[in-house]
Amino acid sequence: MVKVEGYEVREGLYYSKEWAWVKVEGNRARIGITDYAQKQLREIVFVELPGAGTEIRKGEPYGTIESVKAVSDLVAPLTGKVVEVNEKVTEDPGTVNRDPYGDGWLIIIEPTNLSKELGELMTFEQAVEWYKEQAKK
Repeated sequence: MVKVEGYEVREGLYYSKEWAWVKVEGNRARIGITDYAQKQLREIVFVELPGAGTEIRKGEPYGTIESVKAVSDLVAPLTGKVVEVNEKVTEDPGTVNRDPYGDGWLIIIEPTNLSKELGELMTFEQAVEWYKEQAKK
């Protein structure tokens, strides 16, 4: 784990420029939002996620996350079918603030084109550099 301007970037994950992280687990992918995203949103009060069996498409919204500050779309970093939803975050949305890379994960999918789409995401090293560039803006 590295901190860039106070935001955690974890090793072993892939990152999208829409502030999502992806952890590959065999033929599945666990998806959540980054530490940066949860800190920008501040106090998260509501999370709306798709049900199991829902097809999501890379680059398109699959749910929403609401804080006292704003409502934001959750943008899919991969295409696939939702196989599991983290009910803990719908019952206690603050879990995302407390542990965005752990208990605060959002969905698990079976990706339809994992190797191609992973190549379009940022690796840990690329994400660290991208965060550094964002911090300069």
